[in-house]
Amino acid sequence: MDKSKTLNILKNAFLMERQGKHLYETARDNAEDPSVKEFFQTLVDDEQEHMDILEKQFKAYMNSGKFAAGGYDNDGGAEPAPEILDDAVIKNINAAGFEATAITAAIGFEEKAIKLYALRSEETNDPEEKKLYKWLSVWESTHLKKLISLQEGLMDRVWEDNSFWPF
Repeated sequence: MDKSKTLNILKNAFLMERQGKHLYETARDNAEDPSVKEFFQTLVDDEQEHMDILEKQFKAYMNSGKFAAGGYDNDGGAEPAPEILDDAVIKNINAAGFEATAITAAIGFEEKAIKLYALRSEETNDPEEKKLYKWLSVWESTHLKKLISLQEGLMDRVWEDNSFWPF
């Protein structure tokens, strides 16, 4: 694999994680309810962990031309992302406010990250790089499922609150 392409993918991945972290920090800082703040803080922490991992791999690749072994043998499946969703969060998010908008934007970030990570895990011949990107793809897929579930819960709540149900 071309070294510059590998480095560009790492840079792009780091940037996506950083953008996601900033979005979650902004949503956390604008939230009023403690459970909603905690929800977004959990996502901030996850994105920071991913940034730390990507930075470590960038440095390893710059120094040796290889990805460092990092304990990603389980492909992310045996260690799912922590639970980040509960009824208190759904109940306390303003369905028409910034938090809901942040969730919609976050779904786009997560979909983009999953696509990049899954594609890269298929393209690379480096076994450690393959493990890392597959692990990240599974982790981000867990976030995506939870965010979509949250968005659907918010939509249902709006429909209920406004008597939009036709039956």
